[in-house]
Amino acid sequence: MKFTGYDVGPFHDEMFSAPGVPRDGARLLMERIESLAPGELARRQHKAEQALYDLGITFTVYGHQEGTEKIFPFDVVPRVVEAKCWDRLELGLKQRIYALNLFLDDIYHGQKILKDKVIPREIIETAEGFLPACMNIDPPKGIWCHITGTDLVRDEHGVFHVLEDNLRCPSGVSYVLANRRLMKRTLPEVFAASNVRPVDDYPARLLDLLLRMAPEGVRNPRVALLTPGIYNSAYYEHSFLALQTGIELVQGQDLEVRDRRVYMRTTKGLKRVHVIYRRLNDDFLDPKVFQPDSLLGVPGIMDAFRAGNVSLANAPGTGVADDKVVYAFVPEIIRYYLGEEAFIPNVPTYLCWRESDRKYVLENLETMVVKAANESGGYGMLVGPGSTKQEREEFAGRVKANPRNYIAQPALKLSRAPVIVDDHFEGRHVDLRPYILHDGDVRVIPGGLTRVALKKGSLVVNSSQGGGSKDTWVLKH
Repeated sequence: MKFTGYDVGPFHDEMFSAPGVPRDGARLLMERIESLAPGELARRQHKAEQALYDLGITFTVYGHQEGTEKIFPFDVVPRVVEAKCWDRLELGLKQRIYALNLFLDDIYHGQKILKDKVIPREIIETAEGFLPACMNIDPPKGIWCHITGTDLVRDEHGVFHVLEDNLRCPSGVSYVLANRRLMKRTLPEVFAASNVRPVDDYPARLLDLLLRMAPEGVRNPRVALLTPGIYNSAYYEHSFLALQTGIELVQGQDLEVRDRRVYMRTTKGLKRVHVIYRRLNDDFLDPKVFQPDSLLGVPGIMDAFRAGNVSLANAPGTGVADDKVVYAFVPEIIRYYLGEEAFIPNVPTYLCWRESDRKYVLENLETMVVKAANESGGYGMLVGPGSTKQEREEFAGRVKANPRNYIAQPALKLSRAPVIVDDHFEGRHVDLRPYILHDGDVRVIPGGLTRVALKKGSLVVNSSQGGGSKDTWVLKH
């Protein structure tokens, strides 16, 4: 299969700088792919898809008539990120996580940033993710966001922007690891020659972080991953990470709190749990504190956390930094806490609670992407260029009814990468979600999840909206 005739379009292409001209880091990849015998790449693509099926690498889509369990689509042509580009991204991601962690600690303690009027107080107090029950809690080492997935997009000029932050229960890292394993089997000769930075040590790094979080004085901490259960869309990932790290996989019904300590029910009686990697949203975590009818959480776990008898990753309350209105203030947050300008800019953002911004957005809906402040997965949003008049009118009504809940951004010309379509290559829009671990030092896993909008012309990369993924190759040099 050749790249002859591949159309880069009016976008930044991740593999080609011009038609037929590969970027330096992608030259070897292009040459090796084109050297394969006719039909060979398609055969390997098919084998990769079969491996996904055999391994049960799935996600859940709710509300689809043909069933909820889906194989995560995968394209075997990897995305290549050159070393210099990655090094700049890494610096920017570390800067952002340090600042957001300081912000979270401040918001739940002295609220100095609000007193100094850098962010309007009402924005925080009306944020769905702001939890008064977390006020004056001191998580171990003052770290709130241990595991973060930050979504990046690249514009038509090749400039990366932060699209959104995910500090609650970011998902997708299991697909990063699965994609890498598939690529080593699917294109071994290309991978071996490309000097790609490894991601395989993520489970070991994650386990090390969780062990370091243990309460003071605990020598051999017991760690568990708390999952909502088999019907959750990310359950495959929960079970995968528990297996890879060797920690216990538990549901709320497996745990109980006694004397402000958390115990796990086992066939040999109750066993103390010291660290919990929670994949359960705040609302469901403790029915005594948050949603009283939750059957997924653990009654009393917040008391144990506040007492310092159990550590939670991520700490409850981090969702305030995920709010898309708060996102718009992150450059100010970085400036306030670190005295620096943001290395990676935000996408230009209009806040609909501001009258002038709202007026502009409502007058230009056909060119904007409008998002609800706390939705994810591609839901609760309007992609203006691909919308109907009726959809725009409906969204205008939502914005007018609850302006605090909406932001809008210009529809960027997201970068594209080639994917296999039948017997040729076509460009599809992509984003990138790197994963960042924070245990005092901030470490960025080299690469991340490249998500692909497999529908032609679509800007929505989420798997629940028809997206797929690629392996992300960060080159060593």
